[in-house]
Amino acid sequence: MNTVVAGITYRSLLGRRRIILLLLLPLALIALAVLLRVVTGADQKLAVDLMKDFAIKAMLPLLGVIAGTGVIAPEIDDGTVIHLMSKPISRPVIALTKFGVAASLMAVFGALPTYVAAWILVGGEDGIAAGFALGALIAGIAYAGLFLLLGVVTKHAVTIGVIYALVWEVTVVSFIEGASKFSIQEWAMAIADQISDSPFLGSKVAMGFAVPALVVVTVGAVFWAGRRLRVFALTGDE
Repeated sequence: MNTVVAGITYRSLLGRRRIILLLLLPLALIALAVLLRVVTGADQKLAVDLMKDFAIKAMLPLLGVIAGTGVIAPEIDDGTVIHLMSKPISRPVIALTKFGVAASLMAVFGALPTYVAAWILVGGEDGIAAGFALGALIAGIAYAGLFLLLGVVTKHAVTIGVIYALVWEVTVVSFIEGASKFSIQEWAMAIADQISDSPFLGSKVAMGFAVPALVVVTVGAVFWAGRRLRVFALTGDE
């Protein structure tokens, strides 16, 4: 990790309109949780459904697109990444630092609000809040790596990321049997299900598959992003 690169990335990302986008979804989740708690009281099934359908399936991948592409794609688009790469910093370190920034944003804007919303709805009942928060944290880290890579390899990272989030994670995984094995959100659900004892929470993917898959996707994406940045520095990329 390079603290200078991290500081520049934080200032660049949090100083733009992306910070508003990062705040909108978690605030909407917490507002919904407050509303449902006032209207329905402590309802475990309702809490699980909200966490699963809004926090994990919708909010988390979209935050991943914003944070993961936001730490690198704007610099590539405006050409300032060339200035960064002219410094005596290795490309893998740049990629790892950008990933660390994106992952930390996913923790703050993804995992933490998920825990708060679940706690508002059911408190500490059956480990629902802890389960979903941990699942959101680990899946958020995987999304950070995946969308960082996407921001490096294509200039259409945001568009492709949104299509992935809305079409694959929300639509395809819901209707095509077997697609869940290749879904980060389902890997997150496997972790949440492992932590929580709620009878309303279930997973389509075994824990023994979900954890290695998350590790492979995260490490592989960050490693590949570092390799691509090295090529980008040498060729100028197109």
